[in-house]
Amino acid sequence: MAKYLVIVESPAKVKTIKKFLGKNYEVVASNGHVRDLPKSQMGVSPENDFEPKYITIRGKGDILAKLRKEVKKADKIYLATDPDREGEAISWHLSQALKLEDKKVARISFNEITQSAVKASLKEPRDIDMNLVNAQQTRRILDRMVGYQISPLLWAKVKRGLSAGRVQSVTLRIVCDREEEINAFIPEEYWTLDAQLAVAGEKKPLLAKFYGDENGKLSITSGEEVNRIMDEIKGETFRVLEVKKGERVKKAPLPFTTSTLQQEASKQLNFPISKTMRIAQQLYEGVDIKGEGTVGLITYLRTDSVRISEEADALARAYIATNYGDNYVTEGATEKKGGAKIQDAHEAIRPSDINRTPAYVKDSLSRDQFRLYQLIWKRFTASRMAPAIYETTNVKIGAGKYRFAVTASKIGFAGFMSVYTSDEDEKEENNVLLKSIDESTQLSLTQFDEKQHFTQPPAHYTEASLVKALEELGIGRPSTYSPTITTLLGRHYIAKEAKNLYVTELGEVVNQIMKESFPSIVDEHFTANMESLLDGVGEGTVPWKTVVRNFFPDLEQAVQAAQQDLEKVKIEDEVSDVICEQCGRNMVIKYGPHGKFLACPGFPDCRNTKPYLEKIGIQCPKCGKDVVLRKTKKGRKYFGCENNPECDFMSWSRPVAEKCPKCGSYMVTKGNKVVCADEQCGYVTGAKEQE
Repeated sequence: MAKYLVIVESPAKVKTIKKFLGKNYEVVASNGHVRDLPKSQMGVSPENDFEPKYITIRGKGDILAKLRKEVKKADKIYLATDPDREGEAISWHLSQALKLEDKKVARISFNEITQSAVKASLKEPRDIDMNLVNAQQTRRILDRMVGYQISPLLWAKVKRGLSAGRVQSVTLRIVCDREEEINAFIPEEYWTLDAQLAVAGEKKPLLAKFYGDENGKLSITSGEEVNRIMDEIKGETFRVLEVKKGERVKKAPLPFTTSTLQQEASKQLNFPISKTMRIAQQLYEGVDIKGEGTVGLITYLRTDSVRISEEADALARAYIATNYGDNYVTEGATEKKGGAKIQDAHEAIRPSDINRTPAYVKDSLSRDQFRLYQLIWKRFTASRMAPAIYETTNVKIGAGKYRFAVTASKIGFAGFMSVYTSDEDEKEENNVLLKSIDESTQLSLTQFDEKQHFTQPPAHYTEASLVKALEELGIGRPSTYSPTITTLLGRHYIAKEAKNLYVTELGEVVNQIMKESFPSIVDEHFTANMESLLDGVGEGTVPWKTVVRNFFPDLEQAVQAAQQDLEKVKIEDEVSDVICEQCGRNMVIKYGPHGKFLACPGFPDCRNTKPYLEKIGIQCPKCGKDVVLRKTKKGRKYFGCENNPECDFMSWSRPVAEKCPKCGSYMVTKGNKVVCADEQCGYVTGAKEQE
C-alpha cells in the first residue's frame, strides 16, 4: 500500500486530521516556521539583488530531522499548512529545507478542519503558489529592512532594546496623533431642553425634546439662551402639529472577518485581541466534542472576506427555516464588502457546521471558548436571516414659534435580532404611549428639564477601535493586527488602562524620532499603498523584487541622513541636581522600559536608581509646592504635586502659572490655547498671549 505523509503547522491539528484519514496517512506537524532570516544580521543582500539568506530557526533542527525520516518513508507528501500567504510560505520553506524537489509533493489547503473539507482538499492537490510565497517574503524583507536599519539609531538616541517596525511605527503614530487631538481639545458648552407634557386621558407624561423653531433646527449654547426660550414658551399652548408613522428596516449584520471578530469580542466579551485570536485558533484547530471526538468548530480565522460557501449558506437557511420559520430566512444574497484583498480567497469566519449549536457543544468547551464560539455562531446565523423591522412614530409639537419632537420605535418583526443583537441594537427607543396621539390630542406643560453639557474630546483608542482604524486606513492585514498591538504594549510604547490605550513617554520619544527622520515610514498613506503592492505581488501582477528595489534606496538615504544628524548631537546622559545618597555623585537621567529614571553614574559599583520627577516650573494650585511630571503605573503621563500623597493635586493637561481672570481657578494648555481647568467657567485665551 502507498504511504502518504501530510505535514501541518500545528500539533493540535494532527489529532483532528488523523481521525479523518486512513491508516496509509501519517500526519505530522512542523510547529510553524522552520526557516527564517538570521537574527544576527539583516539577512538581505542589496549587492546581490536583495536575495534573502534563510537559516534553520534555532530549536527546529530536531523537528526537521524527524520530518526527513518521515519523508523517506512516504510515497507522496502533502503540504497542508494554513490557507493564507504565511501558510503558503511555510509550505515553500518546508519543501526547501526537506529537499523535496525529487519527491511527489502537493500543496493542499482547507478553510475548515472537517472530514469533508480535508478529504475534498486531497482530491484537489496543487502546486505551491509562488505569488503568495513572494508576497509573504516581500513583507518579511521590508519589515526586516526597516527594523535592522532604524532600530540601531533608536538605541543610540534613546536606549538599547528599542525597535522600529514598518506597521508598528505607523500604528504608534496613529495613537500619538489621537492623544494630541485629545490634549488640544477645548470643550464647548451646549444645552438640551426637554418639556414634560401631560397628555389628556393618559397617566404617563410625554417627554418632548427641543428641536428648534419654525425655520428649522436650533442649538442652544448658553444658560441665558435656554432661559430666554423657556420664558418665551411659558405663555404658549403646546399642540400636536404632525404625527408620522412608518417603518425602519435594520439589515442583518455581515458574518465575521478577522477585524470585526476582534472588535466585537472586545466590546461584548471584553477580550484583548491576542486572547480572541488564541481562542479562535483553538476552535479552528479542533476541540474534543463529546460523542464526536476532535472536531474543528470554526473556519479559518484570518480573513478579510464576508463570502460564504454555497453549501454552508444552504445549510444555514435550512436550519433557520426549521427552527424559526420560513419568514426568518433572508431573501437576497448577503452584500459583499468593497475592496478586494488577498484573503478574499477565504470565507468569512463561521461555524463549520451550523447544527453544532452553542448549547450542543457547551459542555465540551471552556467558558471562554464557549463565549467566543457562541458569538461566531450567532453572528453567522443572523447574517442569513431576514432584516428586523421597527415601527416608528415621529411627533412634531409646536409651542408658539418653537418646535419640540418625540420619536419612538418598537420592533414589529424581530428577524435576525431574535438571534443576535449588538450594543447599538439594545439602545433603541420604545414608547408605547404614542399610539393614542394625533393632531387633536390636548397637551399641557408640566415642567421643563434644562441641562448644561460640554462637547467631549475624541475617545482614546481601544484595541477594538484601533483595529477598526487600521482596517479602514488599509494598514496591515488580518494576521498583523494582533502582533502589532501586542508589540507596542510589550515595548511600553503604549499602555492599556481599563480598555483605553495611552501613549507612554517612551512612545512619544520614539514617535518623534520616526516623524522627524523617517516621515514616509510613519505615513499612513505610504504604508497602505505598500499593502496594496504586496497584494499585487500575491496576485502575480507586481514582481516582488521591484517593490524591494524601489523601497530600499529611499530608506537607506533616510538612515544615512539620520545617522549624520545624530553624530552632530553627542549623546550623553543628562546630569541632574539630585545627589546619590549612597555615593555622593550627581545622578544622571536615563531611559528605561517605562521612560526616564535617575541612575547613579557609578554603575556597576553603585546601583542606586530612583524615579525621575521633572519639575515644570509651576507651583501647585492647592499647596504651593512644585508641580512635577509623573507617570501612572502603566506609563501614562500626568502632572501632580511633588508633595503627593499629602497633596492630591493632579491634571492630565499641563498647568500654567497664570490664574483664570474670570473665576480664579488654575489654567492648563490645550494645543495652542490656554483654558480654564474648570469646564463650567470656559475661559479660553491664546498661548502666545499668555507667554
